Amino acid sequence: MELGFILLTILGLTLFEIITSVDNAIINAEVLSGMGKRARRFFLTWGILFAVFVIRGLLPLLIVFLANPSLGLIGAFTATFSGNLETTQAIEESSPVLLIGGGTFLLFLFFNWLFLEPKHYGLRGEYFFERQGAWFFAIVSILLSIIVWFALEKNPMMAFGAVLGSTAFFIVHGFRQYAEQEEKRLLSGGMSDVSKVAYLEVLDSTFSIDGVIGAFAFTLSVPIILLGNGLGAIVLRQLTISNIERIKKYKYLKNGAMYSILFLGIIMVLDSFGYHIPPYVTPIITFGTVGYFFYKSRIELRDLEKALEPRRDS
Repeated sequence: MELGFILLTILGLTLFEIITSVDNAIINAEVLSGMGKRARRFFLTWGILFAVFVIRGLLPLLIVFLANPSLGLIGAFTATFSGNLETTQAIEESSPVLLIGGGTFLLFLFFNWLFLEPKHYGLRGEYFFERQGAWFFAIVSILLSIIVWFALEKNPMMAFGAVLGSTAFFIVHGFRQYAEQEEKRLLSGGMSDVSKVAYLEVLDSTFSIDGVIGAFAFTLSVPIILLGNGLGAIVLRQLTISNIERIKKYKYLKNGAMYSILFLGIIMVLDSFGYHIPPYVTPIITFGTVGYFFYKSRIELRDLEKALEPRRDS
């Protein structure tokens, strides 16, 4: 693997991890503001170790094992860090199952945002789709049926992988809906600092799933995924401490994250069916998509600040 491609992939993974977890960082900042100094310091010190080394470290390895059960638990873990040709080939052969499951998960995630979640409208048509929220379950059910139909012709395990991807989405989505309800109780002061730390760790775990699954659209190399996602998690924690209010002003970043998820989901599904997309395309699409919505947010923020200047002068 060329050094330039590795660096591009790591940067793409880092950016993707950051933008998919911005909502998590905002919630963290709001909850941390109501915690004592000792609990806050504990979360920001030990919490980052748990987020980077446990969640973002073990989850990719677990996914590789589930896609390659024949290697065994230990064998799958060691295979990801070894250059053994046989194990590398086994991972490559099982990649369609992994990719179609991950792609289905990401596509469901995008359509959930498009149809059901409140948002700042960054593109024409988003308002229309949000008003058709009742169609979300019909759309994803039809989409899953189509994916499974074509997967069965190619490999029954791919069809099973797609079903697992949809199942994972609804499990994670259920946890997040519960977390939204708990957040109101947290901010109202109804829980102890210990409970708040535990809540934030669980919430961080659910948010990390998006970044880890999407990472396989960039590369199947777990060491690179660990490095890129780990850097993203560290940067995000720093933003949580220092400048989250500034980040919140760039209101279309979530749009950039979700459209990146759409493109990565499509790439993963296509790749699983043998339509191999050049590996450099994924980070370029991510940078381009996020860059567009960042620019759009910046322009709108600049215009708003200019509009407020006369009021400040008066």
